[in-house]
Amino acid sequence: MSNLNKDVLYLIFEELQDDSKALFSCIMINRTWCEVGIPILWRNPWRYNINYSNKSYLSAVIFSYLSDDIREFLERQGIELPLILYQKNLFDYLSFCRSININVINSILSIISSLAYIQFPLQQELYELFMKKCTEFKYLDMRSIKHQIFCFPEAKVCLETLCELICDTSIDSTYFYGIARICQNIEIIVIINTSQIANHGIAKLIEFQENIKNFEWKDDIEEYYYFIDDPYEEILLALEKKANILNHIKIFFQYIDGYEHTLFQKVLPKFYKLKTLIIVGEFIFINEEQSKMFVFPELEILFIDCITINAASNIIENSGGHIKEILLFKYYDYFFEDNFDDDSLEFIHKIHEHCPLIEYLSLEFSPSKEHFIEFEKLLKVCQNLNTLLLNIFNFNEVETYEKILENGEELLKALIRSAPTNLREIRFFNDFKFSLEALEEFLKKWIGRPTLSIFTTDYIYEDDDYMKLINKYKDDRVIKDFRFTLTYEILYSRSNI
Repeated sequence: MSNLNKDVLYLIFEELQDDSKALFSCIMINRTWCEVGIPILWRNPWRYNINYSNKSYLSAVIFSYLSDDIREFLERQGIELPLILYQKNLFDYLSFCRSININVINSILSIISSLAYIQFPLQQELYELFMKKCTEFKYLDMRSIKHQIFCFPEAKVCLETLCELICDTSIDSTYFYGIARICQNIEIIVIINTSQIANHGIAKLIEFQENIKNFEWKDDIEEYYYFIDDPYEEILLALEKKANILNHIKIFFQYIDGYEHTLFQKVLPKFYKLKTLIIVGEFIFINEEQSKMFVFPELEILFIDCITINAASNIIENSGGHIKEILLFKYYDYFFEDNFDDDSLEFIHKIHEHCPLIEYLSLEFSPSKEHFIEFEKLLKVCQNLNTLLLNIFNFNEVETYEKILENGEELLKALIRSAPTNLREIRFFNDFKFSLEALEEFLKKWIGRPTLSIFTTDYIYEDDDYMKLINKYKDDRVIKDFRFTLTYEILYSRSNI
């Protein structure tokens, strides 16, 4: 194994590039493994879940590049640098780097001093070093940036290859004008909205992009109920001009002006090439009439918080049969739904008619015989189904506890009869329950299938009898995980949210 040639090692390490522990272990095997692994590890060293301020060796690698002038400046300030900084590096680590993360770099530099007058020249020094050492950058996280790095002499060569940019709206507009002048082929833009004032530079940055595929906006404002001016309008109009190339839109709104933001509803249907549409926020409501305009033939991921059942059915019907993930209905109150039973039945029908490739699915429906029959049809057709998020409740009448248990038993029987072999995860709320006997019967019959993970908000399953049963089937490797968690975790513990 340790004698594998470099080409094979490279392919293996490429597969491990997201796993820092595995890569760190590999580079310790021998010199050849180290020579192959180090460039991959340092391509984007900021991506890993590491507390860099506590990793003295990693910090020392960064500090070792400081010039004599900076070292003398630090010594005059009474700051003693570790002796390890004066040792020669085995590799020119920064030359492998294809990314900059301003927050992480500043965190590392704060080990030397947190004082602003010391931090500023240190940052300036290190950013210039990156520009000189790196021939091209692919990734830039410029949150909390203080330096106009696009003014460095090497900036044009380094940054014109930028593919992914993360930033926040507190950054001065001039930074975005400078980036837009150099970088016009950014494919992924992630905006963290931390300001109550519209940032005009972001819209200009979007307008300059010729290859933008992925746009993400996240509100992160404490007092989000008050805006000095509309932070969304200019951004939406800029995105509208890119409708023919955008494939992925993720919107996480805390606040939007009014229950229906008419501009948002007007612009959204124009993104006809969407593969991902994620809208998280209770203030964006999509009704049935609006949804008729949403025709996304390439759609694969659909997550919308506030939408009627019929509106969701329309979007699914107008898709091209490629949908793999659906999460809907978090903020919609179905007590306002006049025909919940009929509409939810039709929704299940639309799923198995138009979404044969579905892998992750949220469903809400009544516990009627017709619904369970349609649900089983879905299970038989959608053979790729991996995760089910279920909410089953009766709007027409208040059910007895015995009837609720009966509904749970009926669901378990349907899963045993018709669940696809790919099904490995079930998430559910406490609107329906499983009796101890029904759950045991289900788990017995699940033996021989893939191990199952179950997540629920219902703490009834923490009772001793249930825990004893669950642990038994964990030991028998029928259950992989059985967890009680919050509603938010049930809904949003997905990698692409």
